[in-house]
Amino acid sequence: MSEPTSQPGLESLSKSFEPAAIEAHWGPEWEQRGYAKAGFRGTQEPKDGADAFAIQLPPPNVTGTLHMGHAFNQTIMDSLTRYHRMKGDNTLWVPGTDHAGIATQIVVERQLQEQKISRHDMGATPAEARKNFVARVWEWKEKSGNTITQQMRRMGDTVDWSREYFTMDDDLSNVVTDTFVKLYDEGLIYRGKRLGNWDPVLKTSVSDLEVESEEEDGSLWHIAYPLEDGSGTLVVATTRPETMLGDTAVMVHPEDERYQHLVGKNVKLPLVDKLIPIIADDYVDKEFGTGVVKVTPAHDYNDYAVGQRHQLPMIGVLTLGATINDNAPAKYRGMDRFVARKAIVADLEALGLLVEVKKHKLMVPRCARSGAVVEPMLTDQWYVAMTKAGADGSSIA
Repeated sequence: MSEPTSQPGLESLSKSFEPAAIEAHWGPEWEQRGYAKAGFRGTQEPKDGADAFAIQLPPPNVTGTLHMGHAFNQTIMDSLTRYHRMKGDNTLWVPGTDHAGIATQIVVERQLQEQKISRHDMGATPAEARKNFVARVWEWKEKSGNTITQQMRRMGDTVDWSREYFTMDDDLSNVVTDTFVKLYDEGLIYRGKRLGNWDPVLKTSVSDLEVESEEEDGSLWHIAYPLEDGSGTLVVATTRPETMLGDTAVMVHPEDERYQHLVGKNVKLPLVDKLIPIIADDYVDKEFGTGVVKVTPAHDYNDYAVGQRHQLPMIGVLTLGATINDNAPAKYRGMDRFVARKAIVADLEALGLLVEVKKHKLMVPRCARSGAVVEPMLTDQWYVAMTKAGADGSSIA
């Protein structure tokens, strides 16, 4: 049997492909030569008559580093960009990063918490603390943003780095402001007071996507509301007794024979010493509990809809920090919502109006960013008029 043919230099080759050294050389080289800049096949100039292909990178948040999802999406975009570039199209892939607002703030605040300080401790005055905190956020933006762009370079993304942007760059912010004012002038953006998700820790409204509801152990308090004429009581079950201070009605199902004779009459709202009406609404499930439901339009989404149908007052009893406000009896003002809950339950029991308490599992909405229990809160927010026509007669919906 003959010996295998000798292949000079073969023993010097690695047993597996090791791209690090090659990529470290050619990545910067290609970037320096401008191969990924906008235009025709790296010439940095458009070609007359050629098709155009452009992608704007959905800007990653400067909240940390890129993950596998980013790598997957950017691989697809890079493949498309390279294909069209080689095909001869005028090609552009625009890179950028996003400020991410609250999410970035939370990242920096958690860093401060590790140092046992809060953003409010960063200056002798609130204005100075805010200035220093904002500066700290910008420092983090630079660190996170640089990490992200370095990761993109390591992946070999053929983006046009000369067009890199940040969503709070002055020119972009000016466009946002200009567009907002134009839409407002056309009546397509308006401000309204509506019920929305409110985070009392962040002190801001949050989207439904930022609210995570999980089942937790709680209680169901059964409370007696005395009839105005003294002939008896209506028993209402609630998981949030602190909001009863803002009740504006109790309701029953219109076909519930047990209560039909009471519709239109009044009950006394415990602890508040005022009368509220008994109304009928199809929303009530007459088979659930006692068939009587309290209505707090300013602190519950379903109650808000009922309140609008029946033109009930909207009485908010919580501040934006989730303490009891001046619409409630003086005794409870300034109390944290959960401290007030205990005080209210104790007072109801002392008055003989607490019928029973049952263990109850309920879905508790928490902000994904702060972990705080989210409050449905009436606040002034901006909305888009989706069904209204713009200046040119067409709708933006």
